[in-house]
Amino acid sequence: MNPDLINDIRVKMQKVLGVLQADLATVRTGRATPALVENITINAYGGAQRLTLKELATIAASEAQLLTVTPFDKSIIDEIQKGIMMANVGLTPSTDGNVIRISIPPLSEERRQELIKLMHQKLENGKILIRQVRHEAMKTVEKLRTDKAMSEDELKRLEKDIQKITDEITLLVSEMGKKKEEELMQI
Repeated sequence: MNPDLINDIRVKMQKVLGVLQADLATVRTGRATPALVENITINAYGGAQRLTLKELATIAASEAQLLTVTPFDKSIIDEIQKGIMMANVGLTPSTDGNVIRISIPPLSEERRQELIKLMHQKLENGKILIRQVRHEAMKTVEKLRTDKAMSEDELKRLEKDIQKITDEITLLVSEMGKKKEEELMQI
């Protein structure tokens, strides 16, 4: 048995899950969450630096439908507001002294369906990445078979273990999708 190969596969698939989870967090639900805006790139300090919003400010969901952005440096508040507008994420920020408030409008049924479709595309991309990891692992097993580095029984067991991990991770992806769809359908 080759535990290093199994661990390597599990680590790679967990990374895919992490990326997918972060990607799904950017799909807007009717509820305010900092993940909606934290990775927006802002041209700060007269365009001298390009930083993400989370590097420039504290982002909080103060209410279910409201995000507050508090810049660390108050002099760039207008640049942050402009950057959020230019990101084209469908959110309109308003400045209130030293704080930017972003009201999250409720989603229409049509918009919910569009977001569910987008979410399903992201989930399918995640599943494709997982299958690629599995494919690479199976290639490694095939190489071991041609090199006669292991017995046939060990190779079959390794293939079963690879498929078992793939099935587990794919199930987690499906569960993430169901959970996100429930969030999207909440009014």
